Amino acid sequence: MSILDSDSVLRRAGYALHVMTAAGAVAGMLALQAIIDNRVRDALIWLIVSQILDGLDGPIARKLDVEFHADRIDGWVLDLVVDYLTCVVVPVVLMIQMNLFPAHYETLIAAAIFLFAALWFARTDLETDDHWFNGFPAVWNLVVPTFIILDASSKQVLIFSAILCVSQLTNFKIPHLVRVQRLRIVTLPLAVIYLIALTILSWNYGSPTAIQGSGILEFILLAFPVYIFIYGVVETWFGGYLQYYFD
Repeated sequence: MSILDSDSVLRRAGYALHVMTAAGAVAGMLALQAIIDNRVRDALIWLIVSQILDGLDGPIARKLDVEFHADRIDGWVLDLVVDYLTCVVVPVVLMIQMNLFPAHYETLIAAAIFLFAALWFARTDLETDDHWFNGFPAVWNLVVPTFIILDASSKQVLIFSAILCVSQLTNFKIPHLVRVQRLRIVTLPLAVIYLIALTILSWNYGSPTAIQGSGILEFILLAFPVYIFIYGVVETWFGGYLQYYFD
């Protein structure tokens, strides 16, 4: 194959990948329609689909070097647009529909989440050179299903939502699950297990024929965020020690 042919293939593959990224917005739309129709289980599943698309497009984009071969579309901007829809807007609408907020404060809390998330997405230091996020990376599409599946109280939702919102203006470190090299041999398999558990619990939500063993799955649903939090604490305040021992 000639160089020209190779470049042509990479260009088509790059634009196809951009379409795949944009398809996350379609998954978000389908989740939103499911929320409107009060099909909570379907909404949870579509949120997972959008998360899987978001998790796959980055590594493929870097492999194809889309910034060079498909440069008429800015993949970074496209990803941010889709993420704000699927990771913030749709999950917050789901929270409102499920009455997760304390009564009479729904609009205020939802507005706060939208505001802080918008500020976080616009941060110039959103991600460090070694691929740690500064502040909570607005993955409400993972937080909200956890609230729903674990039947969190409105007070618990309020407290955790407030903490996560404020953290978005801090430099508390959260690892990019795919790109942070340190401990990736541990973090990435745990992330896959977590996503499997979330998928099963979402599929079982409201189903009379739910798969058994939900207690273990719910433990995983809590244990992985705790692991990420502890990892973030150590990196934020003791990062030099991790670098010394693991890099």
